[in-house]
Amino acid sequence: MIPGVGTLTQDTLWCFSQVKGTIEIGTTEADIISTVEFNHTGELLATGDKGGRVVIFQREQESKNQVHRRGEYNVYSTFQSHEPEFDYLKSLEIEEKINKIRWLPQQNAAYFLLSTNDKTVKLWKVSERDKRPEGYNLKDEEGRLRDPATITTLRVPVLRPMDLMVEATPRRVFANAHTYHINSISVNSDYETYMSADDLRINLWNFEITNQSFNIVDIKPANMEELTEVITAAEFHPHHCNTFVYSSSKGTIRLCDMRASALCDRHTKFFEEPEDPSNRSFFSEIISSISDVKFSHSGRYIMTRDYLTVKVWDLNMENRPIETYQVHDYLRSKLCSLYENDCIFDKFECVWNGSDSVIMTGSYNNFFRMFDRNTKRDVTLEASRENSKPRAILKPRKVCVGGKRRKDEISVDSLDFSKKILHTAWHPSENIIAVAATNNLYIFQDKVN
Repeated sequence: MIPGVGTLTQDTLWCFSQVKGTIEIGTTEADIISTVEFNHTGELLATGDKGGRVVIFQREQESKNQVHRRGEYNVYSTFQSHEPEFDYLKSLEIEEKINKIRWLPQQNAAYFLLSTNDKTVKLWKVSERDKRPEGYNLKDEEGRLRDPATITTLRVPVLRPMDLMVEATPRRVFANAHTYHINSISVNSDYETYMSADDLRINLWNFEITNQSFNIVDIKPANMEELTEVITAAEFHPHHCNTFVYSSSKGTIRLCDMRASALCDRHTKFFEEPEDPSNRSFFSEIISSISDVKFSHSGRYIMTRDYLTVKVWDLNMENRPIETYQVHDYLRSKLCSLYENDCIFDKFECVWNGSDSVIMTGSYNNFFRMFDRNTKRDVTLEASRENSKPRAILKPRKVCVGGKRRKDEISVDSLDFSKKILHTAWHPSENIIAVAATNNLYIFQDKVN
């Protein structure tokens, strides 16, 4: 077990650390956070929004050795990653919204990350500059070219200190490979390749080659009227560079091995839970669609999120999940109205903690849920500005279904479905979590005694 990442016992108290973003009155659509991701060390935290911007927060250094005052995350760099485009051939607007961000492991002083909108993946380099060269021979101090005839002596340029600047530069642009909207990107464990997945295809890219990718999954039928399912998420195995999984709108997960064939049209393993006929309804197919799939850090398990549940699957057992957690079972009676207001199509994500012992996922009313796999305890917490005093302990929330309501409970009828936690992230080695609520980023951590 990783030090510092404990289990979710009753002793674990989560407290408010920070909130980034403005109060929601006057929020524009472009400010809504669409993805959250810690880097491999947890020192950096990136968010992408619907306006195509990426904001990177860096953890403060000086408080690392003061356990009681763990470092806050402050803005490190902000840049416009994607711009709105127009596809003239299809007469379609391509949104600038950032769908996913994935960090590459740090190899030198610079940081690298991938960001994608619906069509184009970009590789960004984020680097610091605190020196500038001075004393050019062919330029004056303002940077204007000098007349060579006036140059009588040669100078040796020198590096002078300057205020720290953080620059984000696009190093590669991987475009024109997807007909449908990209829903996932995943960096391979060989760190030379990554994949991008859309509704019907998954492509494998080399980081050095932008004009060519290999199609490794293609589920597009010859006749589109025969289409019965789409790809909803895909991820590489954390340790085996030949293995990946992808999930579908039918609630199935396929594990593929790229050593078997160039086009992985035959899966190696197929994970599906047989449906209980007594629970069958008009909404069964919609709510069984998987919105997120994640390998555990160990690589032994897969976690999937559908509309009402989170499931954990063992790679060695295909016929049913080994664990099923009800996220908001009280919404079963509300599926009709959730269908009418389109909430039933919301795509919730799920994350593991650093030791794979606790899982977290979002819900409505700015609630998010944690499930402890060892003790089977679970807790519902809320991201709200009411509890945003520094070090304020989060009170567990309860939703009451029918009958009498206790004073600390909230009725299922008074839940706010416009406030939803779709995107969350967990620090790779500590109990620090980031939760995106509309245009605000909340950071919580466990209370240090």
